[in-house]
Amino acid sequence: MSRIMTPPRYLAILACAATLVACSKDAVQIISAPATGASVKFYNFSMGAPGVNFFANDMQLTALRSDSGATTKSGTTYGTLAAGGLYSAVPAGQVTLTGRIGTVTDAGVTIATVPAPLAEGKFYSLFLSGPYNTTTKSADAFIIEDAMSAFDYANANVRFVNAIANAPNPMVLWAKSTTVKDSVAIGGTAGIGYKGATAFVPIRGDAYDLTVRYPGSNTAVVTLAAQTFSVSRVYTISSRGDITITSTTAANRPILNNTANR
Repeated sequence: MSRIMTPPRYLAILACAATLVACSKDAVQIISAPATGASVKFYNFSMGAPGVNFFANDMQLTALRSDSGATTKSGTTYGTLAAGGLYSAVPAGQVTLTGRIGTVTDAGVTIATVPAPLAEGKFYSLFLSGPYNTTTKSADAFIIEDAMSAFDYANANVRFVNAIANAPNPMVLWAKSTTVKDSVAIGGTAGIGYKGATAFVPIRGDAYDLTVRYPGSNTAVVTLAAQTFSVSRVYTISSRGDITITSTTAANRPILNNTANR
């Protein structure tokens, strides 16, 4: 699988290339070494949070314009993923990951901090979650490993992440095939609590209607219809929002998000 190159690394390589072209007689640039470090995907699922930029220690990873390296003014807004849902390369080791306000108002203020021991060659997802506190300018956050090394190439591979802070019970994700009508409880029927994640579960490549329920209940808490999971691909279904909202149009209503990891 190809690694995602972040803008800072991209610009650094361009600078090196320019130097080699200016100094070398044959002006041939060969880059054969693989990318090193860990890879992190960033989600802003904190309700009411401003757009944020994500950092590893003091190195900015997201919301950089590829043409100039300048920072964009909107950052990663609520309900979206940084870098178009791609992974960002982060140095391995003990790293402090932060989300910092990217908009003009309060620009640069840190709203979430997650210390993380990142392993070489591994993949992770960091979630800003829960309600944004406008007084303290803070949000909750957590990081999980995206353990994709042993996934099933003959099937689709799906996991569930619970990022709804005020859900009163663990949550179970059910995937019901729209063709053969059978249902699968992703990760089992016990469910997962807030900040929890199931393992990646192999299921038949097909289109599915997704429903989240509490264990032992037939009442849908949140749904997402007609999601296609392809063979040999890896997906994360994550929940976000305020569990108490029943409106079907409110921005903070409970929502399921489908993200392809690979």
